[in-house]
Amino acid sequence: MHTVSGGEVAGILVAVFWAILVSFLAVALARLAQTLKATTKLVADVTDQAVPLLAEASTAVRSAQTQIERVDAIASDVQEVTSNASALSTTVASTFGGPLVKVAAFGYGVRRAISGRKDDVPAKPSRRTVIVGRTVSRGRGKKD
Repeated sequence: MHTVSGGEVAGILVAVFWAILVSFLAVALARLAQTLKATTKLVADVTDQAVPLLAEASTAVRSAQTQIERVDAIASDVQEVTSNASALSTTVASTFGGPLVKVAAFGYGVRRAISGRKDDVPAKPSRRTVIVGRTVSRGRGKKD
């Protein structure tokens, strides 16, 4: 019979160890391949869904930009109308304001003059204010 030497036993042990190591590596590589396939499928699905979403988002952004431009145009038009209305009110006030005040004052004077000529209307009693023992008339230029 043939006796097995220490070197042969060591060689057999190394061969068994390498066989076990290769088996574990093969299993790990098979699982890694499955993970890579699943990841590739997931990325493809995300890409398929993301491209239409990005297109819709781009359309929405363009639409929002168009609406912002419209609002900006409307705001500038409103500002122009406000400016024109302010200028118009200033013009009307300066053109008609002075003469209207004069007409109103004239009308008040005429009414006052007519009411002052009526003798059957009793005169209003004048109001007086007492200040520390003195009586002061409230009417202008009237002495009581």
